[in-house]
Amino acid sequence: MEAQHSALCVEEAEDTVKELRAALRKAGIILPSLGLDPVSLAREAPCPLVELGRCSVETAQRLAAVLR
Repeated sequence: MEAQHSALCVEEAEDTVKELRAALRKAGIILPSLGLDPVSLAREAPCPLVELGRCSVETAQRLAAVLR
């Protein structure tokens, strides 16, 4: 049962990253390192974290403007 729950958590996290990537792309923002954090996936019962990664100052400014 725990393995099934973990698989669902990972699937949900992957779907969320895809949705976030698409929403950011619509706003003209690309985060090249956006993905799932591999360390959080390496646990016995994965509880994924989303890794937003690094971006240029220009991209960070654009992201801040969209969030305002």
